[in-house]
Amino acid sequence: MRSYPRYYYMKLSLFDYKLPERLIAQEPASPRDHSRLLVYNKKTGDIVHDRFFNLPKYLNPGDVMVFNNSKVFPARLLGNKETGGKAEALLLRKLKSGQWEALLGTRHPKVGLKLSFNKGLTAKVIGTPTAKTWLLQFNFSGPAFYEILDKIGQVPTPPYIDVKNQLFHSHSLAKSDKKIRNQYQTIYAKKLGSAAAPTAGLHFTNRLLKKIRDRGVQTEFVTLHVGLGTFDPVNTENIEEYKIHQEWVSVDKQTIKRLIKAKQVGKRIIAVGTTSVRTLETLFSTSPICDIRDSRQSHINSCHSYYTDIFIHPGYKFKFINAIITNFHLPKSSLIMLVSAFIGRKKTLELYNKCIKLKYRFFSFGDAMFLQ
Repeated sequence: MRSYPRYYYMKLSLFDYKLPERLIAQEPASPRDHSRLLVYNKKTGDIVHDRFFNLPKYLNPGDVMVFNNSKVFPARLLGNKETGGKAEALLLRKLKSGQWEALLGTRHPKVGLKLSFNKGLTAKVIGTPTAKTWLLQFNFSGPAFYEILDKIGQVPTPPYIDVKNQLFHSHSLAKSDKKIRNQYQTIYAKKLGSAAAPTAGLHFTNRLLKKIRDRGVQTEFVTLHVGLGTFDPVNTENIEEYKIHQEWVSVDKQTIKRLIKAKQVGKRIIAVGTTSVRTLETLFSTSPICDIRDSRQSHINSCHSYYTDIFIHPGYKFKFINAIITNFHLPKSSLIMLVSAFIGRKKTLELYNKCIKLKYRFFSFGDAMFLQ
C-alpha cells in the first residue's frame, strides 16, 4: 500500500502568545489567597473575574479537590569542575542511594567528569540516562546528603523570577534565602522531592483550606515530584513527536480507594494543578493502573507508586478529572497544551489574551484559573 506524507499536524506555534514582561509575577500575592481568579465554565461559556479567597463560593458540597503535596528541595548546586571551571547541577530525581539524575550547567560535560561543591560534597558523572540529563554519583547519601544540600543548595526558582534582584535588595542574604524558600512552597508540602513547585497550590492558605473543608469539600493528596517533565520546553514543531520526561508519582492506597468511591458515586473531581491532573489521568487511564470500574480493587497494592510520562494535549479525552485549578503558563509549554486539551486551544488563547488586557499576573507566582 502506498503511503503518503503527513502534511497536517498540530504545530508548536499554535500555542504561542505574546506576554508583556511586566506581567510576569516576581512574588506571590500577599496574602497568597488574594491573587486574582478567573472562573470559566466550559459548558455555559460564562466567565467571572474574582479573587482566589472567594474560591469556596464556586465549589459544591461533595466536591473532591486533589492536591499535590510534593515538597521543593534546594536542588540547585553551584560548584567547580576538577579543571577549575564553574559547574552547576540541577538535581531532578534520586535513582538510588547517592545517585541522582541531573541537568548540568557546565561546558562540555562528559562521563567521568568530577565536580566539587562546598561542605566536602563531590560528584562524578557516571552516565547519561537521556539526551538531556546526566547521572551523578555523590560521595554522600541518605540524611547526611540532605543535611549538606539544605546548607549549600539553592531553591531552583524559574529563570523568569529575578531572585538576584530580590537578594540585592535584602539586608540579609540568609533572611532573603529563607523568604524565597517559603514563597516557593505550598503550605501543605510534605514529601520532599520536587525540583520546582506545583505552583497552582501556592494560592492556598490554611484559612482558605478550612473554608473549603467547612463547605463540605473532600480534600485528598497525591504526590508527583516535579521535574523535567513539567518544566522542560516542548522542542518539536509537531507536538505529537515530543517525548515528555518521566516523573515519579505516589498515591496512598486508601486515597486511591476514596477517589474510586467518589468517582463511582458521581462526585466532581477537581485537580489542583497540572501535576495533579497528570497523576490522576495516569492512575485512572483506559489502560488502567487502577480501574475505577473494578469494585474489588485487589490490584491496588501494586499500583500506588509509579513513573508517569503522560503528555496531555488537544485530542486527549479526560478519564477522571472534571475541573482544574491552574496558573497561567508559558507559551508553547506542555502545560498550556494540557489546558488546551481541557477547554480547547482557541478558548485557552482567548482567555489568556483577555487576562493580558486586564493585567493579570502570569506564571509561577501569578494569578489563577478555575476551569470547570
